[in-house]
Order: sequence, then C-alpha cells, then structure tokens
Amino acid sequence: MENEETKLKIVIVDDEELARTILREYLAAYPEIEVVAECANGFEAVKAIHECEPDLMLLDIQMPKLSGFEVLELIDRDLAVIFVTAYDEYALRAFEVHAVDYLLKPFSAERFGEALTRARQRILKGERPPLAKLVAESRAGDKVLERILIRDGPRVYVLPAEKVDYIEAQDDYICVKSGGKGYLKQETLGDLEGKLDSSRFIRIHRSYILNIERLSRLELYAKDSRVAILTDGTRLPVSRAGYARLKPLL
Repeated sequence: MENEETKLKIVIVDDEELARTILREYLAAYPEIEVVAECANGFEAVKAIHECEPDLMLLDIQMPKLSGFEVLELIDRDLAVIFVTAYDEYALRAFEVHAVDYLLKPFSAERFGEALTRARQRILKGERPPLAKLVAESRAGDKVLERILIRDGPRVYVLPAEKVDYIEAQDDYICVKSGGKGYLKQETLGDLEGKLDSSRFIRIHRSYILNIERLSRLELYAKDSRVAILTDGTRLPVSRAGYARLKPLL
C-alpha cells in the first residue's frame, strides 16, 4: 500500500463538471495520487493552492472570471502544471519549454497517463518550472492589460484598468490605488508599465504611474519640478522626464 507521505497531491481546475469527472476517473487508476481539491473556477484554485500546497495542478485555460494564465499569475509558489484545454492556440511554444504537458481535449486515458508519468518524474527530481517565467512567455505579444490581479492570502482582487487612479512603487512592491483604496502587489513598476495602455497610463515619476483620466491639473512646484493634482485632490510629484511624457497628451 502506498505510503500517505509519498503521495503526490493534485488540484483539478476546470469550469466544466464533466471534464473534472473524467479527470477524477482517470486519476482513480493511480493510488499514488491524491486529489486534494477540485475547483470550478480560478478563485477557488488560488484559494486551494494557498491552503493545500499541491505538487501538481491540472489546469484548464479558458475559464470565466479568471483564466488559467491569471491563476498562474496569482500563485506565489512554483509547482508542476499540466494544461488541460479544448483550445490549441495558447502559446504552445512557452508550454513546450516550461509546462509538464499540454493535453488537448478530448484525450485518452493512455495520453493522460503519459503526462502524469512525466509530471511525477519531474516532481521527484525536484524540477519545478518557474511560473512567473511561464506566465511572462505565454503572454508575450498579448494586447494591453485590461485588469490588474492582486492576491492577499487566499483572497483575490480584480481591478479593471480604467478603475485604477495611479500606481506607486514601494520597494519590491507596487501599490495600486483605486477608489481611495490601496492594493499591494509584488511586482516592479517597470514590469507593470510595459503591460499597460501607454495612451492612458503615463510614468510621471520614477515612483508613480498615473491614469491621465484622473488628472485635474498640473502646478509648477519648483524649477523643472511640477505636481499633478488629481480629481480627488491627491498630489503626485512629476519629474522633468515625466512632464515630457505628459506634455503631448495635455
């Protein structure tokens, strides 16, 4: 009998109940595997991974609320991933490099077994693909970011880009300001800047990115130094380089 401590912990993530049922049936043939959570959406997945610390995730990509990509973005630990999807157009190059496998629905029990064996071998060797790199490569060439995802423990906040007032750098984190509230995210300002719509979000200072729709006026503060006054009265510093970026849009 398989020792409980040696079992591989798996989380199933798919919005379709039939797909989850098929995966459970396939997994029943592997006593060395333990399904620790079954999730019908991305929010449940983020919570389950935070609480259960699985070794492997069987992850659908096209899901409502949060896509599979967004689930990966919100995970702060590396784990093996097998993508399970009905669509074949999702960044196959990145998956071939970093993911354990990519199962295109419908797939046979034999094909599933091959993916599971490959995953088990990698996990036992301690090979954990860097999820941050996987997410970055899978999104290469994507359109601009339409929403910012922030995780606080098991909780997930989804902020539409147009609702963001400004973003402030805070050491290794950024603080996304929206509607008078601040949300911390472990990311650099430079990395986020490259994903945002450059016609709306302007780097006005080394520590600030502003949604120009929130700009009420600019005031001269000192020589070559200005202050941005937002519609809610917030005052943000504007550097000389920041003003040069802002000027054509005013």
